[in-house]
Amino acid sequence: MKIYNCIKDFKAVENAVVTIGTFDGVHLGHQAVFEQMKYEAAKINGETVVITFYPHPRVVLDPDNNNLKFIKAEKKKIRHIELTGIDHLIIIEFTKEFASTPSNVFIKDLIVDYIHPRVFIIGYDHQFGSNRQGSFELLKEMGLKYGFEVIKVTEQFAFDETISSTRIRNLLSEGNIKHANRLLGHEYSITGKVVTGQSIGHNLGFPTANIQLADEYKLIAAVGVYACRVKHNDDVYLGMSNIGFRPTIDHGDLTIEVNIFDFEKDIYGEEITIFFVDRMRDEQKFNNIEALKQQLKKDKITALKILKK
Repeated sequence: MKIYNCIKDFKAVENAVVTIGTFDGVHLGHQAVFEQMKYEAAKINGETVVITFYPHPRVVLDPDNNNLKFIKAEKKKIRHIELTGIDHLIIIEFTKEFASTPSNVFIKDLIVDYIHPRVFIIGYDHQFGSNRQGSFELLKEMGLKYGFEVIKVTEQFAFDETISSTRIRNLLSEGNIKHANRLLGHEYSITGKVVTGQSIGHNLGFPTANIQLADEYKLIAAVGVYACRVKHNDDVYLGMSNIGFRPTIDHGDLTIEVNIFDFEKDIYGEEITIFFVDRMRDEQKFNNIEALKQQLKKDKITALKILKK
């Protein structure tokens, strides 16, 4: 996949099949759009072009909102789009000035003039441009004027509900990892650098890697204990992760830590990714350290059962 950080760097291709969106999560609904794009491109010997924005529009338009959190960091979003088999990804810098661009001007001056679309694919509820005035109907009108076809991808369902980024964010905030993963079509993950902790897990017989996030807008799943997989370099290990405040030990700040099974490497300062598979229990305060140790032993057994299914 070729990546462009400025639309003016894109050199028009024959029979471009285009879509536009923020694509938080790159979930099954987004993937349906990408599959439709590839199908249409194959029919006309064209190439697929995805347009997205950075920073996320809500960060620019609502900068004082401390509750803005997203399923995927930008780097991971780009990687997942690449994995879907898209040919070109254009990342437009989103600014307040850009946000004021009328939808028809955006389509004409950028999409038509620089990309020359043959087909424009749009999600069933997608709107764009100033005050989100851009719609399927506007695209149809402009398509007739500038010579491109417009196709709307229908609403996508899984387990009798509509797939949406909002729904997935809510599920993650509730700790319902298993269902969120179903709607994503892949496992929710957290990537970060391993930092020095207080060696509490090591003293308990369950050494943990403490994770420092690089993205302040990353959505962290609900507090609790999770069965997970951990990727370090190209190797994947089984493990269990705790998101929480360690109430038995210190009632400190929120931490993300993972006990990697059968793993003894020193990885301080290195990056790992935790893939969350299922939530096993709430975080809880135990009467003493020994009770916590016994629970951790039970958690490991439960985690192994989940992960080896």
